[in-house]
Amino acid sequence: MTQNRLSKVLVHLRIPLFLIALGAILIIYVVNNPGGATAARALTYPNVLRYLREHVVLVIAAMVLAMLVGIPAGIMLTRPKLRKIGKVVEAFINIGQTVPSLAILALFFVYLGLGFYTALFALWLYSILPILRNTYAGITSIEPQILEAARGMGMTPWRILSKIELPLALPVLMAGVRTSVVICVGTATLATFIGGGALGDLIKTGIAVRRDILVFTGASLSALLAIMLDYLAGQAEIALLNKRN
Repeated sequence: MTQNRLSKVLVHLRIPLFLIALGAILIIYVVNNPGGATAARALTYPNVLRYLREHVVLVIAAMVLAMLVGIPAGIMLTRPKLRKIGKVVEAFINIGQTVPSLAILALFFVYLGLGFYTALFALWLYSILPILRNTYAGITSIEPQILEAARGMGMTPWRILSKIELPLALPVLMAGVRTSVVICVGTATLATFIGGGALGDLIKTGIAVRRDILVFTGASLSALLAIMLDYLAGQAEIALLNKRN
């Protein structure tokens, strides 16, 4: 039994481990083959790992905060007393999602100044939108007859929410989380323009000094991070669906 469980864990971990290995090989290669003294000063192990760590912390912190706010807010807007407001909020969310991410970062830079926390706040706000929208859409798309049957069986509102609405809305909700993760990883590269650091520093430096290897390193590590986080979110969705069933 223990061996079977270990085998299942290894199956789920093979893609993250492959991506981590690919990232490690990339870092080792670019540090040992920077292609010039200018790039070599930026491509050191401490620098690259610091940029990567800043990017991971920025993305994970923004996503955790976005889920803590976006999911409860989406649920609240589906309640009978707030459902009319939910339509208006959903329209504003759809409009807000069309605003370029760089514009969001620039807007908060004007009011909050430079730094990590300004970038985190902007990313958090931008990441909430897909989560809130999909939470609202997932719950409101449930057939009314199902909810009426649950009420007829004497289920309380809380039990209906936890046992029927959230499980049925889970695929749509998790699609919002996965979309938000990918958007957040990509937008975090722009945090460099407001002093947020992260892998965007490598990209910006590479453009400034015309060293393609710096741009390649920052973009490649960002892409690998986005793929890995999306995969982990997908595995979390599968686990939750299996638990529901």
